[in-house]
Amino acid sequence: MASIFTKIINKEIPCYKVAETENCLAFLDINPNAEGHTLCIPKKEIDNIFDLDTELYNELMLFSKKVAKALKKAVPCERIAMSVIGLEVPHAHIHLIPINEMKDVTFVNKKKFSETEFKEIAEKIKASF
Repeated sequence: MASIFTKIINKEIPCYKVAETENCLAFLDINPNAEGHTLCIPKKEIDNIFDLDTELYNELMLFSKKVAKALKKAVPCERIAMSVIGLEVPHAHIHLIPINEMKDVTFVNKKKFSETEFKEIAEKIKASF
């Protein structure tokens, strides 16, 4: 069965897309830790990030770096944190989270944004990409 991320890739489920290449996609997390919390995924559905072949793993990391730099320009913050947990969705993904303190990456203080706010945030990041 296709993961929710594969359904997003296939446009069966909408997302707030930030960036895309032939093999990778970045979109806003709909249950974010902070404004601009972005997920970077390979378009190929593989559960564990460390099971990606070396070429795709490196491509995903370089893609995530570019997205993180755009995110830093678009959302005021001290840093962009990167987290790979991989338990909640069986599809490799990287969390990019704008942070000012360590507690910003604990995944317990979720933020709520309206559809309009999500669209505005995504557009700011896209414009910085």
